[in-house]
Amino acid sequence: MSEVLAHVMRGKDIESIHRGNLVVVDHEHNIIYSVGESNARTYWRSAAKPFQVLPMIEAGGIEKFGFDNEEIAVMTASHGGEERHVARVQSILNKMGCGTEVLDCGAAAPMYGPRARDMMKKRQIFGQVHNPCSGKHSSMIALALLKGYQTKGYIGLHHPVQKEMLDVVSSVAGLKREEITLGVDGCGVPVFGLPIYNMAVAYSKLSRPDSIKPPSRREALIKVSRAMTRNPYYVAGSSRLDTLLMETTKGRLVAKLGAEGVYCVGIIGEGKGIALKIEDGSSRAIDVVIIELLRRLELISAAEYDRLRSGCKTELRNHRKDLIGEIKAAF
Repeated sequence: MSEVLAHVMRGKDIESIHRGNLVVVDHEHNIIYSVGESNARTYWRSAAKPFQVLPMIEAGGIEKFGFDNEEIAVMTASHGGEERHVARVQSILNKMGCGTEVLDCGAAAPMYGPRARDMMKKRQIFGQVHNPCSGKHSSMIALALLKGYQTKGYIGLHHPVQKEMLDVVSSVAGLKREEITLGVDGCGVPVFGLPIYNMAVAYSKLSRPDSIKPPSRREALIKVSRAMTRNPYYVAGSSRLDTLLMETTKGRLVAKLGAEGVYCVGIIGEGKGIALKIEDGSSRAIDVVIIELLRRLELISAAEYDRLRSGCKTELRNHRKDLIGEIKAAF
């Protein structure tokens, strides 16, 4: 069963409880820490993105189109739709000779609230480039172009691009394809259901791919982790845990949010992989749980812990901005 991971405090009383499951593996994929069920199944959601870009890189996409590290980072992102994010997505499309109409992720408001509000004030229309998954979709289109696949319908379950997505997820997670359940993600592409243990295994490989074969896969994993950790703003954006974790630790951690309370972290060079699922799907407990877990496992310093705490959403304030409570780790 899942266990209590966080308490939402109003004053001195517990008002709400968030339960969930988390697991940590070492570079040999042995479980070294867990709370709740290490084999709890859920959809990986956007925490799978660092792996979904691998087939495009392995097919020579960086060399073919001249993609830079900021563009690779935004391909792994659930970006905030800020101006710099949109500019990188547009740059990717330009390098492929495509217009924004080729994207099939759906128009969406920027995840970064201030940017969305600014666009509304200026009566600007939300487009597909503002969708947090537009970078991932751009990489899928690049893969289709490289392999000679039709770009039309690239989001479909039976399209060759999506078959390659399933193959790569199966490989990095250490599962057979039939062991992975499929649903439809918020951006229209297939999404993968698997145990959180296997998510942690994949992040172990991302953070220490030295034993991964073939060499093309190993090199692609290295390129992805370097792009993310050296360009953390493009993986998420302002006021986001992914960016804050990678900036604060100077690239010692690689981290990625997934919707519905999923979060994954890899410890670069050590090969430790972490996967978290908040049972009720809420994201508000993630920051506290992840930061506390990293502290307990001595994966961050005291100074890093303090900076992360100050930069994350742990306080509860009312409409008057009064401090009226906090979210606290409870595991």
